[in-house]
Amino acid sequence: MGFSPRKRAASEVPRFNSWPDSDGQPGLQGFAGYKAGMTHVVMVDDRSEATTAGMETTVPVTIVETPPMRAVAVRAYEDTPYGKKPLTEIWTDEHHDDLDRALDVPDNGGDPSALEDAIASGDVADLRVITHTVPGDVAGVPKRRPDVMETRIGGGSLDDRAEFATELLEDGGVHDMGDIFRAGEYLDAAGVTKGKGTQGPVKRWGVQKRKGKHARQGWRRRIGNLGPWNPSRVRSTVPQQGQTGYHQRTELNKRLIDFGEGEDVNADGGLVNYGEVSGPYALVKGSLPGPEQRLVRFRPAVRPNESPRLDPEVRYVSTESTQG
Repeated sequence: MGFSPRKRAASEVPRFNSWPDSDGQPGLQGFAGYKAGMTHVVMVDDRSEATTAGMETTVPVTIVETPPMRAVAVRAYEDTPYGKKPLTEIWTDEHHDDLDRALDVPDNGGDPSALEDAIASGDVADLRVITHTVPGDVAGVPKRRPDVMETRIGGGSLDDRAEFATELLEDGGVHDMGDIFRAGEYLDAAGVTKGKGTQGPVKRWGVQKRKGKHARQGWRRRIGNLGPWNPSRVRSTVPQQGQTGYHQRTELNKRLIDFGEGEDVNADGGLVNYGEVSGPYALVKGSLPGPEQRLVRFRPAVRPNESPRLDPEVRYVSTESTQG
């Protein structure tokens, strides 16, 4: 049955339930941006075993505008019989003015010594940072309410992670996508897909239309029956009409092709349903879930298929009009 139940996502901010292991220096393991549209690039094929190795190839890419994000708090988690639960947290004294649109920032920022004592006693199982976007700085996204999310800190010991998080807050919490990822790496992308409202079983589940004499019974796009006599109920596995789209989906192993900043990726006349990209952006190979202007979250790939080939050579980015 694939993805069930097919109901509307609870939030447009997707969530990651797992994070990759990291043995290097402590650092954030996630970033977010806003989908702007698609184009194609001409790059040198760096796959050594490909028949086009060393040759120029055309690759479709998605443009994601990635303005700097801000970290506002550090949250420590402890292990319980019911999973990880928040133990303590520290909030910054200064935050962006638009953050008040999304949540009530605590007046008391918390006690840093409480976090140090919890780590020393061994109660802390994981550390995460509360970050948010600033859509008011993006011309193509018509809102100012920030999208708030949790991002895990990976690498090093818990003491190293706590030191990294507190220094990040003291420095203002501003960080870029280039501080976390490098061109050529593989990412996992999560987003909420395009909503399509209520649809029938043919479009929603991919069942076949009725054929032959069955098609002349008056219905072509209905299923044949709702299931067997027993059990005397309609099972959840029976394909029926209902909500289609607006589901959270996570796509694995999306290659990050390149970074950039400015207007060198804007199509002639602007990107459809978005406008123009005016700040930092990322080019990700292939498509990403969701329509233009929607939030897309990234994390390092949790199970990459191959080792990354860093810093691919991009020779051309198409700016042809996408309006026909």
